[in-house]
Amino acid sequence: MKKVFFVFLIVVLYSFTTSEGITIVSGKITNTENRTIRIKGELLDKEIKLKPDGSFSEDLVLECDCIYRIETSKNSIPLYLSKDSKVMIYADDTNLTSTLKFTGKGSTENQYLAKKKLITSAITNEDLYKLNENEFLKKLQEIKSSVNTLYLKTKFTDTNFKINESKSIHYLEHKHLLFYKKYHYFYARLSDFKVSETYPQVDETIDLDNNSDFLFSNDYQEIVLSKFYENIKGDGDATFITAKNAIPKIKALKSQSIKNRLIENSTNDINIENLSYDKTYQEFLSITNNPIIKQTLTLNYNATNALQPGNPSPKFDYENQKGGKTTLENLKGKYIYIDLWATWCGPCRQEIPFLQKVEEQYKGKNIEFVSISIDATKDQSKWNKFVLEKQLGGIQLLADNEWESKFVKDYGVQGVPTFILIDPNGKIINARAPKPSDSKLIELLNSLKI
Repeated sequence: MKKVFFVFLIVVLYSFTTSEGITIVSGKITNTENRTIRIKGELLDKEIKLKPDGSFSEDLVLECDCIYRIETSKNSIPLYLSKDSKVMIYADDTNLTSTLKFTGKGSTENQYLAKKKLITSAITNEDLYKLNENEFLKKLQEIKSSVNTLYLKTKFTDTNFKINESKSIHYLEHKHLLFYKKYHYFYARLSDFKVSETYPQVDETIDLDNNSDFLFSNDYQEIVLSKFYENIKGDGDATFITAKNAIPKIKALKSQSIKNRLIENSTNDINIENLSYDKTYQEFLSITNNPIIKQTLTLNYNATNALQPGNPSPKFDYENQKGGKTTLENLKGKYIYIDLWATWCGPCRQEIPFLQKVEEQYKGKNIEFVSISIDATKDQSKWNKFVLEKQLGGIQLLADNEWESKFVKDYGVQGVPTFILIDPNGKIINARAPKPSDSKLIELLNSLKI
């Protein structure tokens, strides 16, 4: 009898531990490209494999009741999930907006979000910010009124959602008021633009360090991030507006979610061009509590360490403009000066005359000058024509996948032109060598007694 009771007790305890706090997301999404969807949000990045008919069911343990995103290879939609949601999603990925339906616990809130998105995305930000001030304000009020009408007629089942969404509508309006002031000059091509004296004031009482609002409202997120980067820029010492320029300010924030997002946006600060990348890496690790972000930081850190002088260079195997393919191994025994560039890149083209002078100066010496273009494969004829018309020297190669080419990614390249110097044994001398127009390049090459 005791044994039976013990087994019964285990079953009861197991049922509690496996059901409490579990959010169930299920449904059917047809015509996805790879039968895969992702649910992303606070401390969550879950890939879900769909069955052949597009159906799925997934149990999730969530950190918060907040807005997540469900993504396919073609679409992305907001998804509100609470810790007791039992929501079912049905859609055709080829026409997701018009086919999207929700049922189950949480369906009212998610159907509201889908309808709200239809209203807010009816005009693109570019078209909205192009409008003159009066037209913009009129359009903004139309958007806000439509969203308010939808909000008032929706019978929400989640009280917290209703309260948070009321604030989110306020953030929607003030995000656009803020961004119009910032971006109208760009979209309307008016360099001297200023709003009128009667332009509505952006709400300066908005708390820019509110964790729950950040988790719920994408519009609030955009306000917070814009204001944060704007304040960094205002310090006057930020050449690049990234988190590494304001680590003390990030640490001072109360919201862990805002801290995480700022670090996530700046994982590429861990690169060879950041001379303090080791310190930045340690600081970022100490700030974020998100394991996915920590993993990305560590991958970037290890990749950057691999680019230190003396390490073997990443390899390439690219199409040669003169025919065939050229690999790094083909050039072993010589120094290699690599120019990563593109025909559409103005600064790249500006370096060409200087590069040609350096090539002439070192003609016949133990060095190869290799130019690797990241032009798109579809633009191969354009690249080929450019090489011929400009009579470019050296070895001219075309990378296989633009920015996603393995050699480009392995070197952590974030902009072109980028110059690299490799020794005769295929080892890195400088992963960010001086550009041809910099006198330090000749100093470096002469020091190697090439």
